Amino acid sequence: MSDTSLDIQASAERVADCLRDRIVKGECPPGARLVERRLSAELKVSRTPIREALKLLRADGLVEISLHRGAQVLAYTAEEAENLFDLIAAIESLAAERLAGRIGAEVLARLETLHERMLKQYAAREASAYFDTNTEIHDSIVREAGNPVLIDSHRRVAVRARRGRVMAIFDAERWRQSVEEHEGVMAAFRARDTAAAARIWRQHLRHSGESVAETLRRQRG
Repeated sequence: MSDTSLDIQASAERVADCLRDRIVKGECPPGARLVERRLSAELKVSRTPIREALKLLRADGLVEISLHRGAQVLAYTAEEAENLFDLIAAIESLAAERLAGRIGAEVLARLETLHERMLKQYAAREASAYFDTNTEIHDSIVREAGNPVLIDSHRRVAVRARRGRVMAIFDAERWRQSVEEHEGVMAAFRARDTAAAARIWRQHLRHSGESVAETLRRQRG
């Protein structure tokens, strides 16, 4: 691959990361058009990496690209949320179970640091920062479980599910419950309790899915 191709690929990935974050956090709502010309001017890159970035987002299941309308953010339905979180609950609960059985002092310390940061962000109601730390915790649990197939399976569906997790924290009661569930899984990791870690994390993801589906149904009216 030439240096030019590598530069385009790197730029496309940076643009995709930026747009992915906007979509996940609702800054680009369902139905919003992602116009290459405008994005090129705003992000100060040529239209080629913009075009490649949109293809990456299409592969993530976040946008659709048509000949006449260009790229648009896909809708997020209650049914999709239920299906996604059903799968995510199975994947992440398995990761939590595996991690609880193998967790060492160094990994536990890193999770403790992230958990403490998340609790402070929750207390300050810093929703965006909280979400970023929360995502880091979820990803760390999957990564540290030590199963490459599980990691790859999670990566394929995690981005779409994150759109739902953002919605869930705007429900004050669900947000409080979610923090309690995080406290529970940390206690399970400290005790190396595999069964508790799996059970708590499965419930955590299922509760999130239920909350998201309910929110989407209310929005649909």
